[in-house]
Amino acid sequence: MKKILMCIVALMASVCVNAVTVTITVDAGFDNSQVIAKMQTNLGQVLTEINAAYNDKRDVNTSGLQMNDRAKNMLVTLWSTVRFYCDDEEVVDRCWPLKNSYLLRQVPLILDPQDEAFTSGAYQEAVVEFDRNGVITDFRFALDAQLSESMERCGTVVETERKMKILDYIEQFRTAYCTKDIDFMEKIFSDDAVIITGKVIRTRPNDFGASNTKVVYNRQTKQEYLRNLKRAFLRNKYIDVKFNAIGGGSNGNGCPGITRSRNNPNFYGVRLFQEWKSSNYSDEGYVFLLWNFTDEDNPVIEVRTWQPSYMDSGKKEKLPEEDIFDISSVEDMIN
Repeated sequence: MKKILMCIVALMASVCVNAVTVTITVDAGFDNSQVIAKMQTNLGQVLTEINAAYNDKRDVNTSGLQMNDRAKNMLVTLWSTVRFYCDDEEVVDRCWPLKNSYLLRQVPLILDPQDEAFTSGAYQEAVVEFDRNGVITDFRFALDAQLSESMERCGTVVETERKMKILDYIEQFRTAYCTKDIDFMEKIFSDDAVIITGKVIRTRPNDFGASNTKVVYNRQTKQEYLRNLKRAFLRNKYIDVKFNAIGGGSNGNGCPGITRSRNNPNFYGVRLFQEWKSSNYSDEGYVFLLWNFTDEDNPVIEVRTWQPSYMDSGKKEKLPEEDIFDISSVEDMIN
């Protein structure tokens, strides 16, 4: 009898440790309390299951969770890449109502990976998307908090709905690298996409023994880039990509990180600082993405550029600001 009581107490303690409740705050004028209650319950169940799986050292069990197949697959894929848990007994987050969905952007998680390449105990926020019935339709890692905040504070040049969409797809883009999702990469790049990659080379010494460095650029098609990316996915045990915001570019037409084309209102540029770390290679540099939102539900990347942040391996000479691609210089590549 004593053993049974001890087991019951241990089980109750485990449930208490694992359980997470969710409170969603909304802006004035949003009064769909029934859907909010469903979202709170559904996300609470997901976070509770994540904690239980983490404590029991097992895979996440998505059966019974109010998530569609896409969200379940994303959660399982993330879990196979890195283990994580929610350290908060109560999660409080703001709801972003969009045209066809609802977003929570700051769900707190703690990464505790099995691979030493990642920083154990690192804080990571998740983005959770719901349909109009409160069912979870996506679960992914969020961008750097400062990057998200800087884009959310953008002025009227880029409207809120579009900013959220752009953030959404950048987060999916970053997650696709980390989860090695080549199918997503196939879909997100335009068939005629242009990919530009820069590389620093040192010129031959002149008669006085002095040499200089310069950046040379390699242009690839979508097919060439994806072939190389597939090889990178196979070669590397893990890939960890992080994005941070930098300025919007020299034309000043936008906000930090985001610019809108003056020539085509459906084109948006996103300028980022990328940190790439994998089992076989690491680098950091500037990435510019030119997004085409002509098809609202299926935007594609027309141009992706990467430039090294430094002109030398000792990180003493930075790439000049005027040489970093912006929307004006990138649009010329597809004209």
